[in-house]
Amino acid sequence: MALTEEEERQKRAVFEQMSPKRRAHIEKKGYEKWDPFLAPKDPIDIRKDQTNRTTQQLVREFLQQRPGDAPSHAYSRGVLELALGLVNNEERFLGMFEFSAWYQKLLEREKGGEES
Repeated sequence: MALTEEEERQKRAVFEQMSPKRRAHIEKKGYEKWDPFLAPKDPIDIRKDQTNRTTQQLVREFLQQRPGDAPSHAYSRGVLELALGLVNNEERFLGMFEFSAWYQKLLEREKGGEES
């Protein structure tokens, strides 16, 4: 990693202001490899899905549009967990989502076949 002279001065200043324990941790991993200028990752609460909604927006919208009585705590927790997994593109939750969509279509086909 190539730093300008100003960036190197800032890096050294940050390093020198740290506690001895933290400095030792950085030196153990290698001062040269340490990058104090790394941009922070997006907090989970501002990550958005393909529709540009946050997890909280998706959950709130789903629960408000859902018919019937107020859902149980366990139901709401499941919705939140699934929404987080989908927004974060986690394989486990993508599998659950795809299975649920497939199962819904299966139920609709089977139900439609009974009426014929």
